[in-house]
Amino acid sequence: MSTCFSEATLSDRDMARLDALYEQLCLANADSIGYPGAKDFSYVDLASFLTLPLNNIGDPFSKSTYRVDTREIEREVVSFFADLTNAPKGDWWGYVTNGGTEGNLYGLYLARELLPKGMVYFSEDSHYSVSKNLHVLGMRHVMIRSQANGEIDYDDLREAISIHRDVPPIIFANIGTTMTEARDDLAKINAILDHLAIRNRYIHADAALCGGYAAFLDPKPNYDFADGADSISISGHKFIGAPIPCGIALARKAHVSRVARAIDYIGSLDTTISGSRSGFTPLLLWYRIRSLGKRGLRARLQYSLSLAEYTQRQLQSIGIKAWRNPNALTVVFPRPSERVKQRWQLATNDEIAHVIVMPNVTREQIDNFVADIAKESSIPCNA
Repeated sequence: MSTCFSEATLSDRDMARLDALYEQLCLANADSIGYPGAKDFSYVDLASFLTLPLNNIGDPFSKSTYRVDTREIEREVVSFFADLTNAPKGDWWGYVTNGGTEGNLYGLYLARELLPKGMVYFSEDSHYSVSKNLHVLGMRHVMIRSQANGEIDYDDLREAISIHRDVPPIIFANIGTTMTEARDDLAKINAILDHLAIRNRYIHADAALCGGYAAFLDPKPNYDFADGADSISISGHKFIGAPIPCGIALARKAHVSRVARAIDYIGSLDTTISGSRSGFTPLLLWYRIRSLGKRGLRARLQYSLSLAEYTQRQLQSIGIKAWRNPNALTVVFPRPSERVKQRWQLATNDEIAHVIVMPNVTREQIDNFVADIAKESSIPCNA
């Protein structure tokens, strides 16, 4: 027998408002090529799960008295990404987060607990949320210069660490910066620390966008656990694609053990940032990786790399100084007019803008985009 609450419905006016909003969002979605969110997905098979109060409260590897959860699915998701990132067998842990910022917060939190007197080093091209996370955690930090391509300046890093050699370094490495998709090299960073004879160290890798495909690049970037990372953050709604922001936090299990504590109320361990966690987003990621597999992810990457190269060439053909880092999906070019920025929803920073060629972007979209810029510049378009 249903209750009066379950039978409540929206008014015709409210339904009309939702219909109008949906149409508006569909139009906006079609023209967005400036932000890293894959949109070629369909999760209609999971619609029935939206009728359940899914909550993965507590540790995904521990049981809980609350059983309306998807812990088993979540464990499969993090296991998949642990394998992609060469996590040490028997010494890794992870969970599905609300997104890259939470994953970065978690990595820095572990670093603080492991090295409470540590100093955080991050480049000026790091995501804007890094400074916020450091403020929340109250961690000492030094901002390092970036090279012209967005990669961290290793000479400046070496000099800064040398000045504070008595303080354990915590390195926040960018595996794909926000604007130029530059990747900091963990091999070079570890070489600096080895040269300075620094043993106590922690390296967190922010692989928000690139974490979904970095393992398939040739050559593979030096970014994962085999390259010296202690923790890694990956976004699920970017290259993988999801209608809800989500991500994966991975860390060496020994580090996580330092923060774990048993909570009788939930009958589980408290190891994550939030208490209640979505039980639906692990389903999204599981559905995606099970349907695509490594072969499908690799194919998506090759398509995007090819189209990114095409985008760069087409912009250069109309006189636009477009460039990109090696094996990047991000094409960088001078900041366009406000009209073009708003029309294509481009992310800008100072004098540059970018297009991020996600797997859903089509050649037709790129041709239309280039034609739009050519029109504004009064330059014939060769697309």
